[in-house]
Amino acid sequence: MLWYVTSLIFFEGGWNMSSGLKIFWLKRFGATIGEGVVIKPKVTIKYPWKLGIGNHCWIGEGVWIDNLDQVTLEDHVCVSQGALLLCGNHNYKTPSFDLMIAPIHLKDGSWVGAKCSVAPGVIFESHAVLSMGSVATTKLEAYSIYSGNPAVKVKTRQFNTP
Repeated sequence: MLWYVTSLIFFEGGWNMSSGLKIFWLKRFGATIGEGVVIKPKVTIKYPWKLGIGNHCWIGEGVWIDNLDQVTLEDHVCVSQGALLLCGNHNYKTPSFDLMIAPIHLKDGSWVGAKCSVAPGVIFESHAVLSMGSVATTKLEAYSIYSGNPAVKVKTRQFNTP
């Protein structure tokens, strides 16, 4: 209950409070968080004690982390505006509609585009990208760009080097 109230005041409102204050509260409720993390307004995090964020990560405005299981963001991960990370779903194949949960893991340098959805059990390998509005239901390969619903690999990620 205390997290619910804290979340309403410091996270889910439209006020652009400092990321440092948000990080302070997340850590007090059991999250592990690295250096240089930015958390924008209107972010919903269900259970901070099931959240790990590495160094220099960005969580955009309106992100919803529905972490019924562990959500891990390694270093230099970007979760863009309006993205949805869902660790739970219901089994439509059973009459009791059982809840199924699985962790989500976003490895170094990966990027979840704006308005994307990430399903339970999905792993983004290093530097994988899910383009705007896409839905990830399976593992994303390293240095690959995915698009669509369900997301499919559309190209290999290239970096410009000076």
